[in-house]
Amino acid sequence: MKQILLAFLTILLGTAPGVAQTPFFQGKTIRIAVGYLAGDTHDLWARAYARNLGKHVPGNPEVIVQNMPGAGSMIAANYVYNVAKPDGLTLGSIAPGLYLAQLTGNKEVKFDWAKYTWIGTPEHNGTLLFMRSDAPYKSIEDIRKAKEPPKCSATGVGTSGHLIPRLLEETLNLKFQLVTGYPGGAEQDLALERGEVQCRAITVAAFFGREPFISWYKKGFVRILIQTSRKRHPSIPEVPTLWEFMEKEKTSDSNRRLATVALGSGGFGSWPIVSTPGLSAERTKILREAYAKTLQDPDLVDEAKKRGWELRPVGGEDLEVLAKEVSVQPPDVIERMKALMGK
Repeated sequence: MKQILLAFLTILLGTAPGVAQTPFFQGKTIRIAVGYLAGDTHDLWARAYARNLGKHVPGNPEVIVQNMPGAGSMIAANYVYNVAKPDGLTLGSIAPGLYLAQLTGNKEVKFDWAKYTWIGTPEHNGTLLFMRSDAPYKSIEDIRKAKEPPKCSATGVGTSGHLIPRLLEETLNLKFQLVTGYPGGAEQDLALERGEVQCRAITVAAFFGREPFISWYKKGFVRILIQTSRKRHPSIPEVPTLWEFMEKEKTSDSNRRLATVALGSGGFGSWPIVSTPGLSAERTKILREAYAKTLQDPDLVDEAKKRGWELRPVGGEDLEVLAKEVSVQPPDVIERMKALMGK
């Protein structure tokens, strides 16, 4: 009787004693929907990830990239959220700041940022504000006390070059004179060299990743006054963070919330990976663990070094917390964020 019962249970459970189950992903294909054109940096990263991910997923599935460019990766984001099945076979590489479109009521948004299944990001990318060393602003306090505010460059409203100085005005009671309309980074570099402007906000990765910033910093032509990450970046441990200033100055909860929303995209990094909402806990765990192993894979690490990509990964669990944090904000913070973005 016991043998009959065991056999019956074996049929129900789909397993037999001593026989291993076939991994779900075996013989299947994982598709990464990339919200950018082929050849874009986001695309190059996704393809590097795809070449190595399959080795670390049980069953060693094939992994391919499908480009879905358009609307700042909104098309890919909407596809992953609404069309793809919640089976773990579809991932998305989308813009880290799309949550701002949701917060500000963009009608193209067909997702809830907090409900994606967050897999991970290869790096978290803070921003810094640097100043010409010969300018009379040697510290944040100098800017606060100055009769004439420093001139900072930006390509336009809503860019990091515009957003960071405006955020510092809101949270630390500083004043900047923003000079906008530059076509791109090269024109801003030239303007700073000529003395037309004195400061600029840029990501830490970009500052330490390309010229002329590397040479400017080594020669002492510029100094960094503040960084926006919650923890000091290892490349500039002597530079204080915005969060340190806010803690010291007992900044209001509203200002802290504003900073959280404004700087959230840096926490998601440049190339976050998501999956569909409603993915099972088991497959979420598999994909998150595989992602972490992939970022330690020697082949990917070697390619990252050759391309100058920084690897400071953040796991899906932490991104999930951040996604909820930036998505739920009171109306006054949302309105202030809209104002910062020029909406």
